[in-house]
Amino acid sequence: MIVRIWRGRTRVQDYEAYTAFLKARAIPDYQSTPGFLRLIFLRRRVGNEAHFVLITFWRDWDAIRAFAGEDYEKAKYYPEDRQFLLDFPERVAHYEVFAELSALS
Repeated sequence: MIVRIWRGRTRVQDYEAYTAFLKARAIPDYQSTPGFLRLIFLRRRVGNEAHFVLITFWRDWDAIRAFAGEDYEKAKYYPEDRQFLLDFPERVAHYEVFAELSALS
């Protein structure tokens, strides 16, 4: 399993609007990609900014390429992101999962 981590920032006044956008646009996009397993969305306010972290779990590298393209380390953005994001980090981070534990298991 591979984890893909993206980070973004908005103005604090866009906190709820960007959250709603991500739920409506990004989450269905992830869910429709073969090999997508799950996601965790994190958000917090820091002063005048809102910070977002998206952690997605994928079956393998091929699934990530199906979502992001051949240059799978390049961040994927939607046209609507331009009205919210303060910057556009070019790259995301990937990690191979070697152990997983849940209290729910």
